[in-house]
Amino acid sequence: MSAGQRRALLICNAKARNGGLDLDEVRGILRAGGIEPVELPPDADCRDEIRARAKDVDLVILGGGDGTMNMAAPALVESGLPLAILPLGTANDLARSLGLPLDPLAAARFIPTAQPRPVDLGWVNGHYYFNVASIGFSAELAGELTAESKKTWGVFGYAVAAIRVLRRVRPFTVTIEHDGTTEKVTTIQVSVGNGRHYGGGMTVEEAATVDDGKLDFYSLEVAHWWRLIALLPALRRGTQGRAADVRAFQTREIKISTRRPRPVNTDGELTTHTPAHFKVVPKILQVFAPDPASRPGPFHLTALGSRLFPTSETPEP
Repeated sequence: MSAGQRRALLICNAKARNGGLDLDEVRGILRAGGIEPVELPPDADCRDEIRARAKDVDLVILGGGDGTMNMAAPALVESGLPLAILPLGTANDLARSLGLPLDPLAAARFIPTAQPRPVDLGWVNGHYYFNVASIGFSAELAGELTAESKKTWGVFGYAVAAIRVLRRVRPFTVTIEHDGTTEKVTTIQVSVGNGRHYGGGMTVEEAATVDDGKLDFYSLEVAHWWRLIALLPALRRGTQGRAADVRAFQTREIKISTRRPRPVNTDGELTTHTPAHFKVVPKILQVFAPDPASRPGPFHLTALGSRLFPTSETPEP
């Protein structure tokens, strides 16, 4: 390896929607930019490898979707290695939030000259997340989605799964504790966002960023399922908090409890259950990304799979 050349642990999730990408061109781009890729043996655990090789490499390049980033997060925090992203997933919401190129080869070309920038992570019950954690409809949808359907249908796979989930979604009661207050509400979904985008193009809050040191909370407390049709444009823009039947606020720590344990979806993966204790961990990780000033404004995407239609108006006690 020549003087000044960096070593990067290159990890690609072959099960991601675009995980079959031929990496030869990626390797060539990296080497031309002064980065020598170090690759893992087949079926290696990315977390174990990041921890084991932390002293031998200068950065980690992860190829995959938001679930891949979520899985690697604790090892990245422990190692202190900066992260570069090759978007290979279905939604790539973290890449969108950071303003990264969504084409994998364009993203590879960006890495050699990019600067690592500090980002926050959300934390719930000991699990880190980049984008959004949700309880309710999104969690049930995450449990319904399969890797095969996402790989085959992309964001339309969300719609296919949503149709199945809608038949059994019911409002439920949650107790919310934050900033010295306690509230009990009936909702179909609560979301606690660290980043900006989630669910293939939805937006947790229009001004949210991955480095603002805050969590953005919202709760969909609609009385009738058809009300959500009118809310869809706002959910894409991140302006749903202005609606009278959507509770929204910013905080740094929040506790959510339910009568029965309910699954928590973090970045598309079911990782824990209620009661759920959320915190923001400011600037805990370095990610190669454009200058924050160059990030795009509100993102618009027709994400059929992000439609949130409950099928019953009778709340669960």
